[in-house]
Amino acid sequence: MSLSRRLQLLEWASKAGSWIVEDDYDSELRYAGRPLASLQGLDRDGRVLYIGTFSKMIFPALRLGCLVVPRDLVEIFTAVRALNGSHSALIDQATLAAFITEGHLARHIRRMRRLYEERQEILISEAKKHLKGKLEVKKSVSGMHLIGWLNDDVKDYSVAKKAAEFGVKVAAVSSHSFTKQERGGLILGYTAFNEEQIKKGVKQLAKAIKSPSEN
Repeated sequence: MSLSRRLQLLEWASKAGSWIVEDDYDSELRYAGRPLASLQGLDRDGRVLYIGTFSKMIFPALRLGCLVVPRDLVEIFTAVRALNGSHSALIDQATLAAFITEGHLARHIRRMRRLYEERQEILISEAKKHLKGKLEVKKSVSGMHLIGWLNDDVKDYSVAKKAAEFGVKVAAVSSHSFTKQERGGLILGYTAFNEEQIKKGVKQLAKAIKSPSEN
C-alpha cells in the first residue's frame, strides 16, 4: 500500500474503533527504493497489532516471531500467550538475539535480497521465453512472489489444478479474492528455487496453461 493509503486506513481504524492486524512477514525483502513505513510505525492511536517473523528471513524451522501491540493490550496478550506456554525455546531466543546483535542478520538479509532479486529476474526472463502471450509476469520491487495474469478466457483455478499434475505448485488468484477478478492470475513463488528449478518449472507451467484449453 502507498503511504497515502496507509494513512487513510489508519484514519478509518481510529474513527471506527477497529483493529488492524499487520502481518509483516517479508518487508525486509525490498529490491528497489526506500522501505515503506509500517502501519504500526505510523499509528498514533494504538489501533495496530504488528506481527513479525524470523522464519521467512532465516529458515522456517526456527519458529520464532514477534508481536507488537499497544501498551494497554500488553497484559492481555501476555496472558493469552501463557495459555500456550510461557515462552518459546530459550536457547533459540538467545541464539537469535546474538545473531542479531552481532550483525549477522543484517548481512544475511543483504545476501538474500541479492539472491532473491536474481531469482525473480530469472523467472521473468523465462516467462518471456516460454509463456509469452499466455501469462503476463511483471517485476516487483519487493516480496517473495509474483503474480502472473492469464488471458481473459483462461480460468486460473483450472490452470493451477493442471499445473499440479505437471509437478508445479501455484495458487489461483481467484481463490484469494471475495470478488470476481477481470482476469485470472497465478501466484508464483521463486525465492526457494534455484535457477535450474525455475527454468524447469516455467516450462512445465507453459504445458499446463496450454493443456486446459485443449480439454
